[in-house]
Amino acid sequence: MLLDLMRTGLARGEFFLEYLPTVALADGRCTGAEALIRWRRPTGVLPPMEFIPIAENTPLSGLITYWVADTVAAELGEWLRANPDAYVSINVPPEILGRGGLEYVATRSGLMQMASQVIVEVTERGIPDSIGIEALNTLRKWRIPVALDDVTLTAGANLAVLARAQFDYIKLDKSLVAQIGSGSSTLDWLQGISALLRSSKLQVIAEGVESEQQIDVLRAAGIQYAQGYFFSPPVSAHAFIAYHAERRDRSA
Repeated sequence: MLLDLMRTGLARGEFFLEYLPTVALADGRCTGAEALIRWRRPTGVLPPMEFIPIAENTPLSGLITYWVADTVAAELGEWLRANPDAYVSINVPPEILGRGGLEYVATRSGLMQMASQVIVEVTERGIPDSIGIEALNTLRKWRIPVALDDVTLTAGANLAVLARAQFDYIKLDKSLVAQIGSGSSTLDWLQGISALLRSSKLQVIAEGVESEQQIDVLRAAGIQYAQGYFFSPPVSAHAFIAYHAERRDRSA
């Protein structure tokens, strides 16, 4: 059973993290990274979408989240203290929110000491009830920024979620970014994002950026940050720290 293999894998040290850099579109600075879990198997390395959904709503989901927080603290804690303007983001599953789990994760790992530098990323399914919404809004009292991930702006669903909870960041799904330069006849979502930025303090991160054209269009729309292979693939903690320093020196 895959859940049993995952539990054994945690004990054996088969899981590891990579970090996907986030870059400011205004000046090319690296502002932080998203922590991404990987599972090293005999057949190769598995990305999170191949195993995390199976763990959701099981006790293993909490164990994995605790492991991620502990590993981020061990690999980047000292770096975060030395770079107070940088951040790392962590994906948090639905069942951790609103039931004491998130506070436990932050306190246990020591990341609470750097609360303003740790962005909690959730998807729409991650805030399914009033308890989850209350938990997200409570994070603001702890100075922990919150990001709504995988925003697609379809049928107004994401906008409804934005109205229910207080977010600091929204992350535009790569499917939206892929429309730029693909020959699509309309990009109405860009106008919607621009209007949202003019009327709020939201920070927007575009995912899946792969071309200079996409950067130009996103920057013109007022979008502040981006991730994607145009800048860097996910890398180890050591490589990310070096990338951050290189980008800082380049933009200085």
